Parts: sequence; C-alpha cells; structure tokens
Amino acid sequence: MADTSGQAPAETETRSHAGCSLDMDDRQFSDWTRLLESRTGLFIAPERRSFLVSGIRTRMRKTGYEDYREYYDHLSIGYFQIREWSLLVDQLTVHETCFFRHESSMKLVEEVVIPSVFERQRSFNAWSVGCATGEETYSLAMVIDDFCAARESDRYFGVTGTDISLPSLRHAREGLYLVRRLQGIRPAFQGKYCQSETDTRFRVNPNLRKRVCFTQLNSRDVERAPFANLDLVFCQNLLIYYDRERRAQLVNQLAGCLRPGGVLVLGPGEILDWQHPNMEKVRYPDTLAYRRTD
Repeated sequence: MADTSGQAPAETETRSHAGCSLDMDDRQFSDWTRLLESRTGLFIAPERRSFLVSGIRTRMRKTGYEDYREYYDHLSIGYFQIREWSLLVDQLTVHETCFFRHESSMKLVEEVVIPSVFERQRSFNAWSVGCATGEETYSLAMVIDDFCAARESDRYFGVTGTDISLPSLRHAREGLYLVRRLQGIRPAFQGKYCQSETDTRFRVNPNLRKRVCFTQLNSRDVERAPFANLDLVFCQNLLIYYDRERRAQLVNQLAGCLRPGGVLVLGPGEILDWQHPNMEKVRYPDTLAYRRTD
C-alpha cells in the first residue's frame, strides 16, 4: 500500500535487480500524474501511488530504463513515442472483462432500447466506449442481431468499440477467446455466434464480426471523435479512471453523440448527481441510463 503520510522519502534509493529505482518521491509522483492526465486523461489518486509505481517499473524493465526521470523524459519528448504510451497505458488500466458483464444493463438494451429504436427506424448504431478486449462490444452485437434475425423485414446495425489500448484492440479484432468465457453467454447465443477453434478457445463467428469494428480512441479526444446520431452509447467501468470533473465532462460529450431518443448506459454508481438539459433518466432496475429527449 502506498505511503500517503507526506513524509520525505529516504535518501538511499532501493533498487530492483534490473536497476530500476523502487521509490518514487512526491515530486516525481506529481509529475507523472500530471503527464498521464494531460496525455491520456487518466487520473491516479494519491492512494494508488503503489499501483502507478508498479506499472511504470514494469515498462521500465522491458525498455531498459534505469530511473523514473529518464523514462519520463523519453515519454515527454513528443507524440512519436505513441507505441510506448499505448503500452504504458495498457499496463495501467484493467482489461479484465467478460461477455454480458452487467446483466441488468444488457437486459435494458435488449428489452427497452433495441425495440424502441426499431419502432422508429430500420437501422441501429451503437458505440461501446472503453471496450477493452471486445467482449462487451460483441455482447451488444449479439442482442441486436438476435432481435433483427427474429423479424422478417430488413434491419441494419453496426457496433463500434473503442479503447486506448492497442494490444486490447488487436485481441478484440481477432474475436478469439478462452472457452471459459462461454460461461457468460447464454446457450442459444453460444450455438449461434461462437465457433470452436481448439479445445481451449472459441471465436466469434465471422458474420457477427462483420457488424463490429474496433478503433483506438483516447478519452480526451471524444469531443473530436466522428460519432453522431447514435442510438446507443454503452460506457461502463471507464469513468472510474477519471476525477469527478473529468467524469462529468466526458458524460456530457457522450450525450452529445446521441440522436433524439438515443440512450446512454453507464455503470451504476459511476457518476452521481449528473444532469443534462436534454437527457432524462431511464428507469430500469439496477441500471444507470439516460435517454436524449430533444
């Protein structure tokens, strides 16, 4: 656990076997948190200093840097270090997810959002924000496709997943997962959307993957992202990485990407007392969602 007492660090630095400094003083922590927030939007609270140190040290060992300042300068000199930034952010964010992770939110989409959209129009466009390795994005595609397949008339849909992590996006595009991931997928969907690759892995079938695309997006660039007139924005387990002010700013930007009648689905408890003049709360058990009204 990080030392948050504010005491000065010991003069003698402890070093790992690879030569990396184990200690990070208050000034270094402040410099790193400012750099991460300005470049990526990630907010690292003081009580998570040990988490930050561990992630940075991991990347330093892999890149051969011996102290925080040297590695910091390497990341500060320009955006041509984009690959290393991506790998560092990947180290500092949690990508553990699963299919149909929050059942109530998926039920809301399946039982309320999808039917209401297709009552008005023949197309459905959804955005999975902070999609990690793609399970959430494919889950949304499954429920939308299942709805469309049960109707005779033509309906069209597309789901876009975005994340800052390039390794996670590569995984998502492959659509290849461990067999144990099937536990979150209802049996009917397993037979319809999943095909066995090996004894230990399955792949999302190609017809569904054609309806899904993945692209890199930094949360700080949401306002400039080419998304508009969406029917669904699904954003869960992302706001936890930002401070209160940035959370509200990001949710406002996401709301602006919706068409009238479109729905924004957040993680329950991820933002409190948020209000928007053109959004109304959707009442559904164990969910946090808002519908655009203008």
